[in-house]
Amino acid sequence: MKKTLVLIAASLLLLGGVTFAEEAMLIDFTRLEQDCCDNGDGSTQNSRTVMDFSISAGATFSESQKDLMKTSLALPEWEIVLNSSAKNVASLADSKVVAAHVEERSDQPFKGKNVMGVRVVFPTWNSNANARIIPPFEIPAYQPLSTADAEGNRTPVGETEDTSKFNDAENKDYEATLFEGGYGVVKNVGTIKAIKVTTMGMNYPHGLYVHLTDNDGIDRRYFMGYLMFDGWKELQWNNPQYISEIRNREIRVYPVYPRGTPFVKFSGFEITRDAAHIGGDFIGYFVDVKILYDQAVLKSERDIADENLWKIITKKEEARLNAEMQKFGTKQVNRFIEKVKIDKVNNFTTSLNAEGSGNAPTDRNAK
Repeated sequence: MKKTLVLIAASLLLLGGVTFAEEAMLIDFTRLEQDCCDNGDGSTQNSRTVMDFSISAGATFSESQKDLMKTSLALPEWEIVLNSSAKNVASLADSKVVAAHVEERSDQPFKGKNVMGVRVVFPTWNSNANARIIPPFEIPAYQPLSTADAEGNRTPVGETEDTSKFNDAENKDYEATLFEGGYGVVKNVGTIKAIKVTTMGMNYPHGLYVHLTDNDGIDRRYFMGYLMFDGWKELQWNNPQYISEIRNREIRVYPVYPRGTPFVKFSGFEITRDAAHIGGDFIGYFVDVKILYDQAVLKSERDIADENLWKIITKKEEARLNAEMQKFGTKQVNRFIEKVKIDKVNNFTTSLNAEGSGNAPTDRNAK
């Protein structure tokens, strides 16, 4: 009996010195296919993440114009922001994000799908430069679950509806918001233990960073490594300040309610080019971003439904959602106005008739 108790005590001590981190898909670019919502210019959107920003448009816009005011996390919608050292007319025109198709003959699990393809034109002269690859809008952390029809009109998901389609293959739990489950947001994140990016290197000497934004609006970047390799590879950042030994951790106790649930959301990649390295075109491909993290709050069943009674967190999240949507809508409306103003005529109309046009001789004596 004593021997059994000793073994149990030793096992508990061993478990007390080990921590188990959760794994979550932060964003999976293979899920951002263009499957709905013709914008009238040949571009389409992603049905899971399509957002209507016409709510921020003024009364001067017609209903037909407001119907076109939609955007999403579809890969061609992503943007590249160059720093001042890399910004010139040619770089701004040619740097872009596209959907890159992985051939069926590939031996990778994402064969036959589209991944993020990136082209950045860095300066060819000696200059430190960097490029941010950012989503078309700041990914909302509080957007409620909803479905979109073929025109991109969203309908809220009721509590009794089947929500399995909103979950990824690794997590069958109910997803609380629209952008969870591999679309840019992970909730209940305490300490991040590691970050992993699946990318294709093409022997570029440039550095790769991942940018994450937390619930306090603080943007942090994490150095994943250099892209000086050829082929697919998983680059991993390990938190050097992560303490696995429980006894060495600083224990902090917070009130159980009404503390909001901490989260992180994906805010983009950053490619850095050193002045001593080759410039010009950079081509990169990205599949997904995953994180390992400790839970911030343990989920447990309580005898009293605190939130149903007090509605404190609901009111806070509604206020944050309204602020996110207002900021998102205003920016997108301004871009829509600029897009409409762009000249769509490529050539001048001729002032000559059909017989006089072309390469007619200008010399009076020519025959």
